[in-house]
Amino acid sequence: MNIYRGNPSSAKGRFAIVVSRFNESITARLLDGATKTLLEGGVADENIDVVWVPGAFEIPMVASELAFTEEYDAVICLGAVVRGETTHDQYINSAVSNALAQLALDSQTPVLFGILTCNTLEQAVARSGGYESTTGKDAAHAHLGNKGVDCAKAALEMADLMSQLKRSEGRGEEV
Repeated sequence: MNIYRGNPSSAKGRFAIVVSRFNESITARLLDGATKTLLEGGVADENIDVVWVPGAFEIPMVASELAFTEEYDAVICLGAVVRGETTHDQYINSAVSNALAQLALDSQTPVLFGILTCNTLEQAVARSGGYESTTGKDAAHAHLGNKGVDCAKAALEMADLMSQLKRSEGRGEEV
């Protein structure tokens, strides 16, 4: 039996971060958490490219451009869509999440979804603060933390996992 599991501390390579300027007071905090996590994970500063876009709706187009270059081990997408007085947020959230999911499948590059989809600004602030992960909400000491940190950790893990899977593709074949 072969078991594959990505190791975030084993990932090296290049990472792209696409971040929305809309709600920049929130997205800048997500970006800060993501970049610090990548650097702490052993990624060199020069191997992190940050691309700012006007809003969340523009993230998939730029993420696609980056993912298909095959220069990046993962593309991290960061944004914040906060519900307003209309249903506009629902259309943005649906379009962006579907596009990013399809992009990951089509490009075979990990594309991480760090778009906050909150009902209130307070919820967005709570999910973009500090440098703690937001995962493990079922744990005894669960907290909200920073979704940018989560995405960067997942990017590191996925980059390593994809590397392992690509190395194993040649198993059993004669050279």
